Amino acid sequence: MRYIKTVKLKDGIDCIIRNGTEDDAKAVLDIFKKTHKQTDFLLSYHDEIKFTEEDEHKYLKEKAESEKEIELLAIIENNVVGSAGIEIIGKQFKLSHRAEFGISVDKAYWGFGIGSALTAACIDCAKKAGYSQLELNVVSENEAAVNLYKKFGFIEFGRNPKGFKTRTSGYQEVVYMRLEL
Repeated sequence: MRYIKTVKLKDGIDCIIRNGTEDDAKAVLDIFKKTHKQTDFLLSYHDEIKFTEEDEHKYLKEKAESEKEIELLAIIENNVVGSAGIEIIGKQFKLSHRAEFGISVDKAYWGFGIGSALTAACIDCAKKAGYSQLELNVVSENEAAVNLYKKFGFIEFGRNPKGFKTRTSGYQEVVYMRLEL
């Protein structure tokens, strides 16, 4: 799947939202590790990331060639500052209408509108891919993210009070959200 759009951020800076390609492997791996060091709201810790630049290269190539999945990058002044993607939940007929959404943005760029731009782009791509439902998990304490998703029409459909177990603060409640497309 291919996607490219330039958006004007809150501070007036242009941000390019486009699908990642195999040539972006190093930059994507670097931003992934960086964002996973910056917050305790993401699924994994930076030191748990075991895939290599070669693995990332293959992953991005597969996503670029897919008609149902995509990995999007947020780029400011030729620097990758965030990423988001959609992946099919299952290839079985009973699951094929559902996709999962994930996002991360460099903390230095929080509040600029990048999360909104990536979310809107993923929703657009999910519709183009023919999904009828987009789903995500979010830590309940991450109020900014919860509010972002609600702004786009995601609704809560459940909670797991011990969804994540952190290294520092114990358990985190995970909220399950979905958007009908």
